[in-house]
Amino acid sequence: MNVNTSAPSGTQLRIQHGEHRATVTDVGATVREYAVGERPVFVPFGEDEIAPASHGAVLVPWPNRLRDGRYTWEGKELQNPITEPRRGTALHGLACWQRWDVVSHEEAAVTLELALPATPGYPFSLTTRITYALSDAGLEVRVTARNTGTTTLPYGVGFHPWLSPGDASVDECTLRLDGRTRVTVDDRLLPTGTAPAEGDRDFTTPRLLAGIDLDDAYVDVVRDDDGLSWMALGAPDGTEAAIWMDGSMDTWQVCTGDHVDAPGYVRTGVAAEPMSCIADAFRTGERLVRLAPGEEHEVRWGATLRGA
Repeated sequence: MNVNTSAPSGTQLRIQHGEHRATVTDVGATVREYAVGERPVFVPFGEDEIAPASHGAVLVPWPNRLRDGRYTWEGKELQNPITEPRRGTALHGLACWQRWDVVSHEEAAVTLELALPATPGYPFSLTTRITYALSDAGLEVRVTARNTGTTTLPYGVGFHPWLSPGDASVDECTLRLDGRTRVTVDDRLLPTGTAPAEGDRDFTTPRLLAGIDLDDAYVDVVRDDDGLSWMALGAPDGTEAAIWMDGSMDTWQVCTGDHVDAPGYVRTGVAAEPMSCIADAFRTGERLVRLAPGEEHEVRWGATLRGA
């Protein structure tokens, strides 16, 4: 197994099964690349880059945006650093730039763990373990979070892979998303309510993405006979880069990347984000997990290339 410890993106942990290959970094437990043969399933970024637009990130202990970085828990107001200045939010939790410990690294699987340091804005003891495993079916991801402290803590989790259009452009691709209801937002992309997914925001059947700008959450998810909900980016060559989540999560976030602050990555893929809750859950309590001391919370999702 080839390990490179000098790259700005972190230590490179490469795994492979047949034509399926992926690279995970210890910084953020990020999936830097996932491909089947020469066809990328996720938009990759270089070893010499910092993850450009949360590419491949693990979003713990909250996904998406926290208004003003502030929330109240057990009667105490807590403040987190603002990491999205233009919208005044704390974006995507605290684990993205932490260096995770490698628990095991085998040919087709890697497991990492993070004992998240307590901070003034999140003064709790949370340990998160993630396993990435490749098989003929694709990439499978399992995450277990455990409260190792003495007080109940707030928790949510999400993931930020960007589906690749392959050799095509995003405008040439179709999107299918198993969600019937869209979360409405204000000008800071913070939730205001819900509405039926209609018109050019309805992706329950494949819709061409030309001219469509998305940064939207979907709930009321649809599941197949195996209990999985899917998001799939269909390319003109008949291939689909696809992501699924099982019943442990019930929220999708989708973003076409029109406004990312990452030169060279604007509208180069579609973020397909399985999440346990929508934005601002620490403030609203919507789908928020209250994790008692000693309790664990587990989620499972995966990705594959179809039609190759």
